[in-house]
Amino acid sequence: MPLNRPALSLGIGPRGVQEARRWVLNTCHDIGRDDLAECAELGVSELVTNALLHGTHPITVRVRGTAEHPRVEVRDGSRERPQLPTEIDPEDDLLLTFGRGLSIVARCADAWGAVIEEDGKIVWFAPARDFAEDDGVTGVITGDEEDPVAVPEDPVSVQIRGVPLADYLAFQRHFRELGREVRLLALAHQSDYPLAQDLSDLFCALDRQLREGVGLDSLEEATTPGDELTDVDLVASRASTRTMARFIDMLDLADEFCRQQRLLSLARSPRQRAFQRWYLGEFVRQGSGETPKAWQDFAADALEDDDLALDGQRSRAS
Repeated sequence: MPLNRPALSLGIGPRGVQEARRWVLNTCHDIGRDDLAECAELGVSELVTNALLHGTHPITVRVRGTAEHPRVEVRDGSRERPQLPTEIDPEDDLLLTFGRGLSIVARCADAWGAVIEEDGKIVWFAPARDFAEDDGVTGVITGDEEDPVAVPEDPVSVQIRGVPLADYLAFQRHFRELGREVRLLALAHQSDYPLAQDLSDLFCALDRQLREGVGLDSLEEATTPGDELTDVDLVASRASTRTMARFIDMLDLADEFCRQQRLLSLARSPRQRAFQRWYLGEFVRQGSGETPKAWQDFAADALEDDDLALDGQRSRAS
């Protein structure tokens, strides 16, 4: 069974808890972490119960992180901030009932917390080998605060021509997934992954730069039925255009980690890799004074080169 198995979608009702427990147990066995199975099963039971009682569908469960440090995630469609056990009024019976589940998660985990996103939240934990006798670890909630938007310093105009919307949306999903991955590795296991914090800081900086200059309004308007391509004009800082080159290299490194199963996620397809190389590369090229190059002019050669590279890898493997 592959380590990067897709998420488990849960239905309504108590059967979802049973499905999640069985699925997480099987995943622990598949990655050779039977020592974590008991805490993983108990913790996911509490998180799925909370999601069913207090969250919003769709609800999914998945395992990410690494085989050495796997992480169980439960996503639901509500952006409501979870109530940490330390924030609960001991005289409030309703909150006490809700918080008790998270208290159990804290005792099942080496680290745990929640990420608030635009379309919901993810509550996660890194299963421990043994159930803690004390109160366990403190949870960390991220993503529910927004910094004020700043005007880019040393601005440079960037014109992105012929953006295929389907590829762009896939890029946004991949960017957010990978950014969350390194951020949670940094939170949960920084001593074991010393580069995770640096990568997380880079992702946060680039995410801000992309969001400030990406022309999201133009892209949202272009997603009306029948539109497949759009042009985006934006303003970015010249420093961020230089950072993009480092980010392109980092995405290639992340792919290699995925192929080596050092991350429990999927490597990019050749088309995804080509699109991201082009899209981010336009920041680098235009930041150094070159003229825009449309996706259609870039894609054919890039995809052909990737196919040749993959053929070479297959030949060497055989």
